[in-house]
Amino acid sequence: MEDKNQHIVLRTENLSIGYTSKKNNNIVSSNINIELLKGELIGLIGANGIGKSTLLRTLTAVQPKLEGNIFINAKELNAYSNIDLAKSLSLVLTESLPSKNFTVFELVALGRQPYTNWLGNLSDTDLEIVNNSLTQINIEDLKNKKCFELSDGQLQKVMIARALAQDTDIIILDEPTTHLDMYHKAYILNLLQKLAKDTNKTILFSSHEIDLAIQLSDKLIVMDNNKVVSDQPCNLISNGTFNELFPKDLITFDEKTGSFRIKK
Repeated sequence: MEDKNQHIVLRTENLSIGYTSKKNNNIVSSNINIELLKGELIGLIGANGIGKSTLLRTLTAVQPKLEGNIFINAKELNAYSNIDLAKSLSLVLTESLPSKNFTVFELVALGRQPYTNWLGNLSDTDLEIVNNSLTQINIEDLKNKKCFELSDGQLQKVMIARALAQDTDIIILDEPTTHLDMYHKAYILNLLQKLAKDTNKTILFSSHEIDLAIQLSDKLIVMDNNKVVSDQPCNLISNGTFNELFPKDLITFDEKTGSFRIKK
């Protein structure tokens, strides 16, 4: 019997990312070959400005690729219609909401838009999925609150619940712990780890919280100036990948503790 966890949800093939101008292509990173499996929590890490957000925008068709291919469930990304892509992939960005006058329930219910009729009416099934999403994120007590009443940590949980209600195979989050204190950073990443295991969804997140990502992720995608590598954290530690992530004049990686240290 095939192990369902070995199903490849997202794969790239010699992918190049960046920006196109009239004169030439500005390549941010090239020759990216990654595989994200069903039920995995994957952290995307790298120095500031290295191209993490560019990679996520490319994987989600927000911006075009320069070269190569992207596959979701073995189907090329370019072959998806907007509505079919919204049923396969959900995205949580750090951008502010268009309106914080939504209640929590209303915002989470927006995740059902790919499935509702043209009037946007929620069926009994839609309502059940929305309520289940609130329960899985443990925010049922917030459902009637307005979004402007929420803390940053609470609002981030609501955004994750909306992505969960969208019921896609893969959830992609760009910096989900931005503006949160250390406790809530750890809480959100622990929550994502639990969701990946409980729902068997593939969850990819970018983060500057590298130590937490190393501890909690099933797999890491590491971007530096020369290449993009993807592997289990233990393998990346043993092959010295983290030693090259930052200049060594100030920060070093301690392989024994699996964390970065400031040089004294």
